[in-house]
Amino acid sequence: MTLRFCSLASGSSGNCQYIGTDKINILIDAGLSGKKIQEGLKSIDVDPNSINVILVTHEHKDHIKGVGILSRRFNIPIYANSNTWEHMEKHIGNISDENIRIFDTERDFSLGDLGISTFRTYHDASESVGFCINKKHKKISILTDTGCVDDNIRNKIKGSDLMLVESNHDIEMLKMGKYPWFLKKRIMGDKGHLSNEDAGNLITEVFCENRENILLAHLSNENNFPELAYQTVANIIADKGINIDKDISVGLTNRDCPTKVYNL
Repeated sequence: MTLRFCSLASGSSGNCQYIGTDKINILIDAGLSGKKIQEGLKSIDVDPNSINVILVTHEHKDHIKGVGILSRRFNIPIYANSNTWEHMEKHIGNISDENIRIFDTERDFSLGDLGISTFRTYHDASESVGFCINKKHKKISILTDTGCVDDNIRNKIKGSDLMLVESNHDIEMLKMGKYPWFLKKRIMGDKGHLSNEDAGNLITEVFCENRENILLAHLSNENNFPELAYQTVANIIADKGINIDKDISVGLTNRDCPTKVYNL
């Protein structure tokens, strides 16, 4: 019984992650147009009609743009904590009562044959969260849109078979770039986004020697580029004595097209 994962898109222009088993198909966030998400699902041979649930990390537009559209079009329940619901409801349109589902952050629940764990992240949203998705002995962790990490986050994501980890910006590119100072300060702050260096250090801190699959996510189009993110993380991993070819797999998500499908 396979646990499947594909990042349909990741970045400030839209985020959407697919996870599926033989019994359930879920999306984590739907920050693209409904049409774009449907096209992404079809490109990996997933029927949009088969999506059972949408989980929402937080209410920013690049995570919820298509949530309401998909829910209405395919009668999909939307799961979010109460604060996120309060702040996103006016942006996603009318949702039927039966499809409004509220979870408590840090309290585990089940969907089909999947166990869902949530954890608080540090972002300038009402109550942003990350997710760990478990199926028997397999685990996928989703961590983006957080300005820092704590021991709770480290403990939650440790032991993952696949981790989607934010690697948003290169610090020097951000400092020297064209963004106004208030925005640079926000991005670098404790409620902003993880840098390439932050991502590399976090990966080494939770490394468990079980050939983890790492996907670097939410790369900035202005303050980063894929080769730099990869090489910065790879250098930090190598400095800790971890063999990037043998001990761990590091890949990149895309802003506008799906990754390959990972079968765990």
